[in-house]
Amino acid sequence: MTVGGAESALFWIAGPLAVAGALALLFARKAVHAAVGMATAMIVLGIFYIAQQAEFLGVIQIFVYSGAVMMLFLFVIMLIGVDSSDSLVETIRGQRWAGLLLAAGLAAITIAGIGKAAFGTPRGLAEANKDGNVSGAARLIFGDYVWAFEATSALLITAALGAMLLAHRERLTPKATQADWSRERIRSGENVAGLPAPGVYARHNAVDTPALLPDGSPAELSISRVLRARGQVGTTGALTQVTQEIEHEVGDESDEQATTRKDDDA
Repeated sequence: MTVGGAESALFWIAGPLAVAGALALLFARKAVHAAVGMATAMIVLGIFYIAQQAEFLGVIQIFVYSGAVMMLFLFVIMLIGVDSSDSLVETIRGQRWAGLLLAAGLAAITIAGIGKAAFGTPRGLAEANKDGNVSGAARLIFGDYVWAFEATSALLITAALGAMLLAHRERLTPKATQADWSRERIRSGENVAGLPAPGVYARHNAVDTPALLPDGSPAELSISRVLRARGQVGTTGALTQVTQEIEHEVGDESDEQATTRKDDDA
């Protein structure tokens, strides 16, 4: 089997990147750096598959592992926090010894499998892809290596459970109830009656329409800070004009509104 110059150059350039990404996944202190290292390793492996004429595996490697599995890592990061450090306090008793036992068992099974591995005569890509790359990959995944495929699925489920364990924290104080929050507001004297709901005393009862205070000014506390940050807070000016026009058409406007309208027309 001969390897071309371009393929050799690709291997010597991208190979160290994949190894560096894998080492970053193992030894990075922050979850963000570990996730970036994993994404680098997965993308480089996908490039290797494509270079070996396994286009389907390469695309799946990039989309599934660098996409879906990375979303799992981001989910873990959102749960445990970006700057959170590893805690040496076990929140679940026995999890450290159980993890060591499972790791030792996995290492023993892996070593035994590698020791019994036998490599036959290479068949070549032409024979492997004679029915198409997708059909050949499906025959291997759901035929010869179906148990390895199921074991990989079990590892992904284990990773999801591990994310739940990492996010588990023992509560030091009892959870505050609605009555506790109400008592706290009364003691502090702020928002004793609760926050105003959007649209109260306004012409339009929508979540982006601020409530109006007795003097007609908008109540800032009635609008979510997310909508304010996005600049999606609505105004009551245009809605008020439309409402006045509708009241004029149906004859439901007050005397003051009718007088104002006559003065504007004049």
